[in-house]
Amino acid sequence: MKKTFSIAIDGPAGAGKSTIAKALAKALDAMYLDTGAMYRAFGLAMLRMGVDVNDAAAVAAHVGRMNIAVDYVDGGQRIYIDCEDVTGAIRSPEVSAAASAVSAVPEVRTEMVALQRRIAEGHNVIMDGRDIGTVVLPNATLKVYLTASAEVRADRRCRELEEKGTPQPYEQVLREIRERDWRDSHRDASPLRAAEDAVTVDTSDLSLDESVAALRALAEKTCG
Repeated sequence: MKKTFSIAIDGPAGAGKSTIAKALAKALDAMYLDTGAMYRAFGLAMLRMGVDVNDAAAVAAHVGRMNIAVDYVDGGQRIYIDCEDVTGAIRSPEVSAAASAVSAVPEVRTEMVALQRRIAEGHNVIMDGRDIGTVVLPNATLKVYLTASAEVRADRRCRELEEKGTPQPYEQVLREIRERDWRDSHRDASPLRAAEDAVTVDTSDLSLDESVAALRALAEKTCG
């Protein structure tokens, strides 16, 4: 591998970005940054404060009023709001929807992007999100657009929720995923799209191991 490299992994919700990125970071001995967790933390803070996450002006007014931080404990990423560990609390469907809403606010994205770049500076890093290759790390060594059909992503999400003991109907999950895809790809601030120089990898018919192997092969070819 090159002395210092960066890998940007973008794609829609449920494509397997975080799971694959974590495994790839471990295989390549790189730092992994789940940028989506940062937006989830901001969304959770808004919900706790009673702020309407669909009111862009109200959300923007709270930018800079809280400290969102990332730390690494036993090899895993932890996310904090004002020193409170909210790593587990940010994974509910309600927070997921709030994250999608607040991430469309330009002021929120400006703050998060600056923080993400500071964290990545000087490290071998793998980041996943919606705008890593297009905005956060436009000069990334490797850019990947990871995707899968909405139906496959909904099925994965249903299984994940069932394992957590919070099952939801498939049709509801599928509808929410399609709605989030539309919001993420149509927002004015850093809409979800593949970078022009990104390699598209469709995981619809791939297992986790196969997906990781595909990205590792790309990384070794590009970053080596």
